[in-house]
Amino acid sequence: MFKFIKQYAETIDNINIYPLFSLFIFFVFFVVLLVLVYKMDKKRVDMLSNIPLDGKERATNVSNEFN
Repeated sequence: MFKFIKQYAETIDNINIYPLFSLFIFFVFFVVLLVLVYKMDKKRVDMLSNIPLDGKERATNVSNEFN
């Protein structure tokens, strides 16, 4: 299966740009995600980490806080 895809991809002109572009998008996404997590307020992290333990009432109240 991979040989078929590889042979087909070799016939396409400028195929080298697509893997680089997808790698760039992947890298930028995770760098932005890491920056956002690093800058996140400690109180918000604690509140979000306790959502599964608080039950349904707390989860609905938290979702209303962000709206």
